[in-house]
Amino acid sequence: MSDGTAVAGPDGALRCPWALSTPDYVTYHDEEWGRPVHGDDALFERLSLEAFQSGLSWITILRRREGFRAAFAGFEIAKVATFTDADKDRLLADSGIIRNRAKVEATMANARALAEWTPGDLDDLIWSHAPDPAARPAPKTLADVPAVTPESTALSKALKKRGLRFVGPTTAYALMQACGLVDDHLQACVARSAP
Repeated sequence: MSDGTAVAGPDGALRCPWALSTPDYVTYHDEEWGRPVHGDDALFERLSLEAFQSGLSWITILRRREGFRAAFAGFEIAKVATFTDADKDRLLADSGIIRNRAKVEATMANARALAEWTPGDLDDLIWSHAPDPAARPAPKTLADVPAVTPESTALSKALKKRGLRFVGPTTAYALMQACGLVDDHLQACVARSAP
């Protein structure tokens, strides 16, 4: 059992302990998590998937990500914004995704709201909440990694004010971690120094 510090993976490199439970996690941890993500559609996808993850394990979402992409038109905001009640029924019958009515409806409503924004606004809004990396020491253990921060609370409020749903402070912080606004790879983790 890990004490929350970095653990040697199958290749001997130290990683965040959560990354070693499945090969899917190792790849996601090493190649995606914490790397900067830009672009409204790409951020809409991450925001939507984080909302679907609420109350579930991330591996459940990760393993269905291609199903989500197929079901939600590649998370292109302009396309999802045109989804109808028939699309909602289709989504709620799609075993390739998480069939949660509230989350499906929120994703569709969020796309409609975002379609009214100026291109680049979502990217700008999210990244305007990135904290100064110099003000955040590298976490040494998982206990040093917060679930919510003042920045994620502010981001949540800003997104809600602009009409988005399922964007609470914990979801907002998970988005910040996944999209590289913060680097929560542990200090000894091989991915912390990755480009």
